[in-house]
Amino acid sequence: MSCRIEDYGLIGDCETAALVGRDGSIDWLCWPAFDSDACFAALLGTHRHGRWLIAPSEEVTKTSRRYWDNTLILETRFETADGVVALIDFMPPRGNASDVVRLVRGVSGRVKLGMELVIRFGFGADIPWVKRTEDGALLAIAGQDMTVLRTPVETRGKDMTTVADFEVAEGETIPFVLTYGPSHLPIPAPINPAQALQDTEDFWIEWCSHCTYEGDQRDLVMRSLITLKALTYAPTGGIVAAPTTSLPEKLGGARNWDYRFCWLRDATFTLLALMNSGYTAEASAWHNWLLRAAAGAPASMQIMYGIMGQRRLLEWEASWLPGYQGAKPVRVGNAAHAQLQLDVYGELIDAFHQSRMAELKLDDGTWDLECAVLEHLADIWDQPDHGIWERRGAGRHYVFSKVMTWVAFDRGIKSAEKFGFKAPLDRWRSLRDTIYRDVCENGFDAMQNSFVESYGSQLLDASILLLPAVGFLPASDPRIRGTIAAVEQHLVRDGFVLRHDPREVSDEKQPIEGAFLACSLWLADAHVLSGEFAKAQALFDRVVGIANDLGLLAEEYDSGEGRQTGNFPQALTHIALINTAHNLSAAKQPKEKPAVQRSE
Repeated sequence: MSCRIEDYGLIGDCETAALVGRDGSIDWLCWPAFDSDACFAALLGTHRHGRWLIAPSEEVTKTSRRYWDNTLILETRFETADGVVALIDFMPPRGNASDVVRLVRGVSGRVKLGMELVIRFGFGADIPWVKRTEDGALLAIAGQDMTVLRTPVETRGKDMTTVADFEVAEGETIPFVLTYGPSHLPIPAPINPAQALQDTEDFWIEWCSHCTYEGDQRDLVMRSLITLKALTYAPTGGIVAAPTTSLPEKLGGARNWDYRFCWLRDATFTLLALMNSGYTAEASAWHNWLLRAAAGAPASMQIMYGIMGQRRLLEWEASWLPGYQGAKPVRVGNAAHAQLQLDVYGELIDAFHQSRMAELKLDDGTWDLECAVLEHLADIWDQPDHGIWERRGAGRHYVFSKVMTWVAFDRGIKSAEKFGFKAPLDRWRSLRDTIYRDVCENGFDAMQNSFVESYGSQLLDASILLLPAVGFLPASDPRIRGTIAAVEQHLVRDGFVLRHDPREVSDEKQPIEGAFLACSLWLADAHVLSGEFAKAQALFDRVVGIANDLGLLAEEYDSGEGRQTGNFPQALTHIALINTAHNLSAAKQPKEKPAVQRSE
């Protein structure tokens, strides 16, 4: 059975990423890119669906792990009766090929270890043809995929698996290097493992040196920034929501989605997290990805795209995989890409406005695209949609969706006014006012003194916490204060915020999923804007407190089980952590230069 979600660590080369279990097993890796088929899929099945295990053969008395400071180099330390051994896992910055390097280093004594390599291309379905090359490397090929294993350790085949037994003594380092290449090309050349380790350490330390954040929990903010960088597809600048698919929102449930794509709705939060932390190059790359992805007719703009801007993300089920600890189905692709979600128009225009405010260099065609988007939005803003949470079924008039159409026109007006762009300002101002009145009249429930999930509903959802952050109403407005109070009353469970109203399900004690961690941080941000700094700090500390020992966070948290749930690690959670840390830091130091604020 696969590990708990929080028992995994992340390694990657900024084009794909792998999950390494506390037990020394790599249980997930899509090669050569985030959205490729997995060659290790034990995360969603068993070891027979692909994994790479290196661990002591004898009983382990203690396991500990850490990232090397300011890097994505993961060290797992195993203690046994005979000695201590360190397993150092990393993926060097992408060269001509992609490599996973595993170094087994003797710390003390002499330890016996075993290796088990189960390569299964096609999400665990395809068993490769394996042979040894003239130089002793082990070659595995199936269809378009090829891997080559190089190690001084003698390996052998056993039950469609490559295994090895070896020993490491104090001061020794034994390397294992697995390299991917397209099967029609020559076998990738070997790399020097020791030099690759140094290059990888240098790459990450240099990257981390640009961080300008000096507030509280800096180490955890830095870890979140490293994670965000690791989830960036370097050739295009696109940032995936997570490197995994189908990790369940509720353990054993069916709400299992593929998150290996780039969502427009994360755009502004991502930009702010990067820009406020000193990473303008990454922010520019993300902006340019947005511009390319959204290019074309505004009517065909999607809520998400592939890492290279692909638009068809057809959803299908890998029926041969039993799912993470039995949570089926396992989905590949995401049908929600075809939904109408009005909020993404606001996200796009807001992201471009924030980029200008931060003095990023924008493409000359950006403003023309924005004008075209706003002209289209003028015709469709009053339609029902599927909302920020991508509900499947009939559309509704979601409050947050409508608010984000207000944001789109508001930011378009502000950009035109501040930067002198030509625009139909009178028309845009009229539309902005119309949307504002529509939301206040139809999206506010006077009985609860709160904005609600959708028009005509009395249920709440956590996205309404963002109304003050996007500038729709100030946090001092009685309607916002009432909304925050209502969220605290109905959506908070065990100190964490649910994104959906538990009153929607028949049994309030059995929510359909765990608490959505970004939403807890949105409530913290709302408290900062309201001047409730102690409440904000308590929420921030609570989320920080359930990060795993490596500082990584999934999408959700099941407080009843005390476990992280959903895809992992989740970019939006780490982005929210970075932004809340900035907001709290700025609140404590009001005389300092403030962070870029979304409502500006």
